[in-house]
Amino acid sequence: MKKMANINFKEVTLIIGVVTACYWNSLFCGFVFDDVSAILDNKDLHPSTPLKTLFQNDFWGTPMSEERSHKSYRPLTVLTFRLNYLFSELKPMSYHLLNLIFHAVVSVIFLKVCKLFLDNRSSVIASLLFAVHPVHTEAVTGVVGRAELLSSIFFLAAFLSYTKSKGPDNSIVWTPIALTVFLVAVATLCKEQGITVVGICCVYEVFIAQGYTLPLLCSTAGQFVRGKTSIPFSMLQTLIKLIVLMFSTLLLVVIRVQVIQSQLPVFTRFDNPAAVSPTPARQLTFNYLLPVNAWLLLNPSELCCDWTMGTIPLIESFLDIRNLATFTFFCFLGALGVFSLRYSGDSSKTVLMALCLMALPFIPASNLFFPVGFVVAERVLYVPSMGFCILVALGWQKMSNKSVLKKLSWVCLSMMILTHALKTFHRNWDWESEYTLFMSALKVNKNNAKLWNNVGHALENEKNFERALKYFLQATHVQPDDIGAHMNVGRTYKNLNRTKEAEESYMMAKSLMPQIIPGKKYAARIAPNHLNVYINLANLIRANESRLEEADQLYRQAISMRPDFKQAYISRGELLLKMNKPLKAKEAYLKALELDRNNADLWYNLAIVHIELKEPNEALRNFNRALELNPKHKLALFNSAILMQESGEVKLRPEARKRLLSYINEEPQDANGYFNLGMLAMDDKKDAEAEVWMKKAIKLQADFRSALFNLALLYSQTAKELMALPILEELLRYYPDHIKGLILKGDILMNQKKDILGAKKCFEKILEMDPSNVQGKHNLCVVYFEEKDLIKAERCLIETLALAPHEEYIQRHLNIVRDKISSSGFVDQPIFPTGETSHIEEGDKIPTENIKEVSSEPKPTQTTKASDGKSQSKSNRQLGKNTDKDTPHKTTKEIKDIEKKRVAALKRLEEIERILNGE
Repeated sequence: MKKMANINFKEVTLIIGVVTACYWNSLFCGFVFDDVSAILDNKDLHPSTPLKTLFQNDFWGTPMSEERSHKSYRPLTVLTFRLNYLFSELKPMSYHLLNLIFHAVVSVIFLKVCKLFLDNRSSVIASLLFAVHPVHTEAVTGVVGRAELLSSIFFLAAFLSYTKSKGPDNSIVWTPIALTVFLVAVATLCKEQGITVVGICCVYEVFIAQGYTLPLLCSTAGQFVRGKTSIPFSMLQTLIKLIVLMFSTLLLVVIRVQVIQSQLPVFTRFDNPAAVSPTPARQLTFNYLLPVNAWLLLNPSELCCDWTMGTIPLIESFLDIRNLATFTFFCFLGALGVFSLRYSGDSSKTVLMALCLMALPFIPASNLFFPVGFVVAERVLYVPSMGFCILVALGWQKMSNKSVLKKLSWVCLSMMILTHALKTFHRNWDWESEYTLFMSALKVNKNNAKLWNNVGHALENEKNFERALKYFLQATHVQPDDIGAHMNVGRTYKNLNRTKEAEESYMMAKSLMPQIIPGKKYAARIAPNHLNVYINLANLIRANESRLEEADQLYRQAISMRPDFKQAYISRGELLLKMNKPLKAKEAYLKALELDRNNADLWYNLAIVHIELKEPNEALRNFNRALELNPKHKLALFNSAILMQESGEVKLRPEARKRLLSYINEEPQDANGYFNLGMLAMDDKKDAEAEVWMKKAIKLQADFRSALFNLALLYSQTAKELMALPILEELLRYYPDHIKGLILKGDILMNQKKDILGAKKCFEKILEMDPSNVQGKHNLCVVYFEEKDLIKAERCLIETLALAPHEEYIQRHLNIVRDKISSSGFVDQPIFPTGETSHIEEGDKIPTENIKEVSSEPKPTQTTKASDGKSQSKSNRQLGKNTDKDTPHKTTKEIKDIEKKRVAALKRLEEIERILNGE
């Protein structure tokens, strides 16, 4: 081993400059592939999520206790994502920038490690080759690759720390060992493979620090066993250090097993086909994957973001020609191993450490101890490539020392670094978007159904459903038994409103699911997201009212297959509400809450159930519970405010207003928030404020029916009738059949504009749409009188009285008209005082306190996911949707005002009758 040499400023500048040149274009890439789940959909990044949750959930934000969890425990990596979120929320540039910086740091630390085994020039070359190697683009340009980068930093730091644990006269320096153990733990919390540095430290201690070779070690051990010699002091010191390392490793492993609760993640045969294959296909395929990974390091010309499914066909026979590649690889690896362990020179030690760096960090991904969820993954080659780069640099060092090959070695090295750098730079652009990434992967491999699916998803996100369907269908052709592909086809058909084909596709996916044997416990392990086929199929067929029971059966089947399937309870609760079974819906939501009491959407949905059960107080409590868990829950903010408003309790109005203000802060483009603020202001008699809110609602939604009418009504109530007219014209342009709008317009035309003809058209149109409308009919009678057609007015009032025989004011007005007919002396005397043509009594006037319209648009909850990462159908129940109704509550003051108006109207009638009778 060479004495550790310091790295100088020029070397650091060179490496950082090369990394920046290769990866600067990665800053313009977005979130793609696994970034979507780890970043965009991961609530652990949000400041509202408690920090402790990071240490309870996996890398993707799923609780470790859930079966669908991938059991990847990397809280420190997620913490860096959270810091990015604090800085720039979900703008990808900062995430990519931090990855670039981490890669530069790893490259610099790797240079320091190289100087332990190579000369300065060769160390720089190894570091440069590592910095530009194209196989690293997945780890550096893919944001989720940060787990590799962070783990590598502490991995190398732990190793460098351990190299300082040997003191003078072979004594033990404990501080570096303690620091090593700490750094190993940190590396493991960044990514699981960090723990493998302990193995490298052990090899380093025995064969490098102590200088043993395998023959010498065997000879010493043999002499001790035969009793010919005692254990040398140096070996005793080595054993103590190794025991400490091994004990620390064992402790970390035990803690890690406890964290995953002794459960392995659930992977399907599509993720890793060889893992579920019989002997010898499993062993032959897994062994063949080793030379495949080595070839990616040696020749990274064809890189692919996903190597699952049919990318690498299984080797099912010893006669498969690919076994030759496996045999050659192991022969070469064995030769290097023998050379490194047999001889004691610097070259053999360098080869040994290079082999350790290549092999030991790769063990967690090798399927040797447990199956993994991929066939090949370029990101897991990040640390093993360090050993490869050391081997290449060592080979170049040997070549360049020979004068004959010196120029050739420099040419070859220059070409390698240049072509690798260009390939890396070009490869970064593939990660610009999901579409570019998966299309580049299809150029390398067309036998992977997952790639066809992912291109379809990318097109689906752009609402290009026709093209997406072609890729999803191709996925089903490449892998006919891929459940997810058939689900994708079904969903796309549904988006294209081709429900028959959608149902057929879902039924095909369902037929591929493991079938339940009656009377036997269901024990098959399947991917949790595949169970969504039952949810999707049920959501599709429940649109048909005659098939609601069939949909319910599907939900119950999903629950029977997995009793902890939360989404099944949620969807079933929605269906039961639709079936008018609120009590059963309540049971479903309560069951879901047993599985997840911290889900704000569940509390929200339970509140909707209590509204259906006519339990507003309980509903409000559940809304409040949802807001405790998520203060920005949009639907809970909106609907709880509406519930408070409709309760009629004045003391609740300030809180309702506060919640609506919070809602419009979250949804500034939703007109409903502004409209309901306007309604609250009208309730509080804050006319100016109400006008402002209504205008904002109309600005956002020009055809907002209720906002238009209530703004016109507001003007009418505040003696601004002429300002109401253009608003009513706009309302009737969008909604020509709006009866209340026509009544209000006719009233204003009659009383303010003296436009008898215009008012007549309004009332006649009302009767065309609703011949039994008493208010419109009566007001048309008033128009006939104003036209001095008393006979027609009399006939009209008779017809109106037939429609409402119990309305005393109609009979009274009929009597007035008949008296008028019999008394020619008052032909030109108006029957009603000015301004009262259609506002005679409370019974026939427009009840200004009672004709407010309530309107709101439903919005879905936002937590559940479909199997392919697309949003599922969710609860969309919301209060007060576009209802054209009277406000159901009145304050004492409002009731007194109405009574005063009624008494005043009666007094005016008495005056009219005295005039008609000649008193």
